[in-house]
Amino acid sequence: MKVLKTGAAVATAAVLALTATACGGGSKDAASDGGPSGGGKSDKIVIGIKFDQPGMGLKTPDGKYEGFDVDVATYVAKELGYQPDQIEWKQAVSADRENLISNGDVKFIAATYSINDKRKAKVDFAGPYFLAHQDLLVRADDSSITKVEDLNKKKLCSVTGSTSAQNIKKDLAKDADLQEFPGYSECLTGLENKAVDALTTDNSILAGYAAQEKNKGKFKLVGLSMSNENYGIGLKKGDKDLQTKINAALKKMVADGAWEAAVKKNLGPSGYKNEPAPQITEGS
Repeated sequence: MKVLKTGAAVATAAVLALTATACGGGSKDAASDGGPSGGGKSDKIVIGIKFDQPGMGLKTPDGKYEGFDVDVATYVAKELGYQPDQIEWKQAVSADRENLISNGDVKFIAATYSINDKRKAKVDFAGPYFLAHQDLLVRADDSSITKVEDLNKKKLCSVTGSTSAQNIKKDLAKDADLQEFPGYSECLTGLENKAVDALTTDNSILAGYAAQEKNKGKFKLVGLSMSNENYGIGLKKGDKDLQTKINAALKKMVADGAWEAAVKKNLGPSGYKNEPAPQITEGS
């Protein structure tokens, strides 16, 4: 009888232990799934940025990430409940941005992502959080391009899928010999090697390249304002809750001075004159 009682006690203890383990395991998993602020989120957030845009979004040789877009995304992520070490950065080249969002590969994208109607048919935006203008980068000793019409018959480089390339094709210089490369770095190499005559994209991006130590004295901005580019944060279509939260984070970033500080830190060294923070219009 004693043996049976002991056996029953052991069995009961085992069951209780298993129950406690299961409950503990469930709590741990829930905490993990809930992320830093609960609510069913993952313990990390995947954010798309550019990896090759100095001053805006750059992956450095030592594996770090820097630039204005990185600072904005980090601030937004913190407002959503994520610390910097919980962010996974994913490269978002221009031609892949909509697919990355639609497929759920990223939570949102902050990658010099101009808001336009064509893109809004596929994704939603929060913001805008920055206003840039399309300009040209040429070699420092080239004085043959001073106005937009000078691009005709010239070899012009931009990135596949970018707004700048489409603007050139449709409106600005239809006779330009447009070369479209996967990234701005390839365009810059072509410009330096005289394979192309000019690189076009937003002045904020061009300023970042011109300000790099290795490029100082090699290139110059022409100083044209060929378009207004309102940068927005891209997110999955229909996610109004996330859109509202990101808009609130962007407003807070401007109000507490972090936005201005990020602009000066990342773009100030090039002498770039930024526009004031734009009014948020998406989702309103």
